[in-house]
Amino acid sequence: MNRSILKLAVPNIISNITVPLLGLVDLALMGHLDSQIYIGAIALGSVIFNFIYWGFSFLRMSTSGFTAQAFGEKNQTESITILARALIVALLVSILILILQAPIAWASFGIIGGSVEVETLANAYFRIRVWAAPAALSLFVFSGWFLGMQNARYPMIIAIAVNVANILLSLFFVFVLKMKAEGVALGTAISQYLGLIIALFLFFYKYKYLLVKISRKGIMNLGILIEFFRVNADIFIRTFCIIGVFTFFTSKSASINDTILSVNSILIQLLLFFSFFIDGFAFAGEALVGRFLGAKEISNLKRVIKLLFYWGAALAVAFTIIYLLGVNLIIKLLTSQPDVIATSQPFLIWVILVPVASFASFIWDGIYIGATASKAMRNTLLGATFLVFAPVYYFLYPIIGNHALWLGMILFMLARGIIQTFLYRKAILIQFDSIHKTTSAQKLAK
Repeated sequence: MNRSILKLAVPNIISNITVPLLGLVDLALMGHLDSQIYIGAIALGSVIFNFIYWGFSFLRMSTSGFTAQAFGEKNQTESITILARALIVALLVSILILILQAPIAWASFGIIGGSVEVETLANAYFRIRVWAAPAALSLFVFSGWFLGMQNARYPMIIAIAVNVANILLSLFFVFVLKMKAEGVALGTAISQYLGLIIALFLFFYKYKYLLVKISRKGIMNLGILIEFFRVNADIFIRTFCIIGVFTFFTSKSASINDTILSVNSILIQLLLFFSFFIDGFAFAGEALVGRFLGAKEISNLKRVIKLLFYWGAALAVAFTIIYLLGVNLIIKLLTSQPDVIATSQPFLIWVILVPVASFASFIWDGIYIGATASKAMRNTLLGATFLVFAPVYYFLYPIIGNHALWLGMILFMLARGIIQTFLYRKAILIQFDSIHKTTSAQKLAK
């Protein structure tokens, strides 16, 4: 079982690690220009796309969970139909984003705020990068589908290609063409379309034979569509809460001053850096939990969940040690601004606490996604957001300032893991028993 976990987790870690590296390179590019406002511009511009793309990341999550279950059932028709259905939704959503890009930008900057100089640069960044929406959302679908098909290698190939291209293009546009924030945005947009071309090539190379099995009736089946959108709606609310917390975090950082915005933008990258490592095991959980649920293998389901937590705990301890010993060095690699480095010092303790406080929430997310236990995920995030993060910030900010943002973030991550632990039996094991009994009854009826 450990071999199966690592076969899925390691490629996902390799592909995921290119994502935070890209964010770190973007910050480093802006951090070594002649003003800290460039760091803030990238941070604010990225927040908008986090809001948009994370908001529609249900396209990857639900596709992964549904496909893994179809794979476990050995239902090829449903597997390929899931892909077609999700790609249609991705195309419709991306067209809507492009049509509404002006009001989206206006509303986003009105909510987030920031200095005039930072907002002007961030707006230029947004106007270029938004044109990558069709490619970005389609890549969500392909990545989720490949993972559901127990193929973590293809998402790894796509992610590496996209992010290496992005880094090289950003370096070229910023340092050679002197484009600054606009260059980073253009590099991102071009690399997304490159990734979509690669995804299509890989699909046709290995899975072309499945195209004849697409069920048009299955795509438009009312019952399946209702379940598809119900799960996606729950995941959207769940993801919206996460986006809301991170957006609020950046917005309140910007409202303090540009230096705190730069500090928090750099430190939050270290949280994201850990998350992309631990998500390798969460993604393995999506594929294997969905597969064992589809195949109705309860013993393997329980065993893989236990092993995922062993791996997650070990990774959390390793990252705690790394951050404890090397966080100052990492910050100095990311920026040469003396005031940013000095201001960051009182807040380093929060970064050191991140791995142990958050690993369970990431592992549980993968398990719940694989089980398509979307209602429990939704309720967990609503509770962690409005009963933990928000009260901590509003009660403590007048007393401890920026520390309240970080304390709220740590407790938010911790609460997610605790709540999902308590909901596990009802949300997943009872669901499994229900599916098993329904299937057995159907076999007896036959």
